[in-house]
Amino acid sequence: MKAEVISIGTELLLGEITDLNAAYLASQLPLLGLDLHFISTVGDNKQRLIDTLNHAWQRSDIIITTGGLGPTEDDITREAIADFFEEPISIDQSLVKQFKELFHHFNLDMPESNIKQAAVIPSCQVIPNPRGTAPGWWVEKENHVIVAMPGPPGEMQQMWSNVVAPKIQGQFCDSIIFSSTLKTFSLSEAELGETTRAFLLAVNPTVGIYAKPDGIHLRVAAKADSLLEAKRLVRSTADQIRLLVGDYIWGTDSDTLEGIVANQFIEKKMSLATMEANTGGILANSITNIPVSSEFYKCGIVINRSDLRSEFGINEDVISRYGPVSREAVSEMATAIRRQYATSVGVGLIGVLVPDEQGTKLGTILIGIDNGAHTYAFSKLYPGTRLQVKQRAAISALFELRKIML
Repeated sequence: MKAEVISIGTELLLGEITDLNAAYLASQLPLLGLDLHFISTVGDNKQRLIDTLNHAWQRSDIIITTGGLGPTEDDITREAIADFFEEPISIDQSLVKQFKELFHHFNLDMPESNIKQAAVIPSCQVIPNPRGTAPGWWVEKENHVIVAMPGPPGEMQQMWSNVVAPKIQGQFCDSIIFSSTLKTFSLSEAELGETTRAFLLAVNPTVGIYAKPDGIHLRVAAKADSLLEAKRLVRSTADQIRLLVGDYIWGTDSDTLEGIVANQFIEKKMSLATMEANTGGILANSITNIPVSSEFYKCGIVINRSDLRSEFGINEDVISRYGPVSREAVSEMATAIRRQYATSVGVGLIGVLVPDEQGTKLGTILIGIDNGAHTYAFSKLYPGTRLQVKQRAAISALFELRKIML
């Protein structure tokens, strides 16, 4: 079956926000065996949306819209779909009651404008929204389906995974599709593509390669008559890829590097402290995003390179001899923070985010790790914006820390 996505909102056309919904749905539709042929973006104009729906109706079986289901005047998706089908709109009082109960739960008065979100047409099935006040619509006619979902990505994704995807699977998909993602770091997309080329050309399972902030991901997807067989096919291919790629694979599916590191420290009853220079504390922030971080993470110090002094436990002779941007300096940071806070492991992290007077290249990352028995130092170079380099610094530190903990 052919699918089409229509993203609705003038803010998308003006570049004020990025269309995360279209990217998400583009990654999910193939898992249902649906071919995504078109993605359109339409502003908050009812007639232009009706015209776009008409084009989509002629060429696609399943049309998915996101956005335009809010309570304001420029939220026109419901009205456009109603006009497209020439059906009258009415207010579903049971939805109004749900809205009022939700607002009462948060000790708020419900604005009258929210009643608009309870609008329905005779042929639509209401899709519940557990994360907001904008229910979705499922309209099925003449072997076509229009699905309208809210614009906020958190609301849309939960509605998709909880209701829409299972409904599409049950009604229109003859086969079961199962997928799993292998997450790698420290290999470029080209290197990983060359290593896994034979799998990227396979038909079932299929393997896709994607560049992500935390590395390069490989998604393995298989189609079969049963979930058990689909999982077996995916597992077999994933195992073969693991033999080729090895330790560059750090996790799967919903794994995060900080989560994996947290589990390692907690299981081994070890503790951690970090010292960062010129990264704004992004490593500490990543670690403390994990709810259980207080069980192993003792302290994080964030300083500028020019402040690598004895008050932070630093041996200033090391800094004066080798410079503040050196493997020796970052190793000294790791050792100093470990000793000062009596932790099992100390991590030092330095980022070069502006042109350096020592000639160090912009985007240089230095990582030091002291586990009490050995001190390790790593130097890496990443292109990108200031924020991208900082993000890569944290990811690199966690990746190397995970390997050493193993």
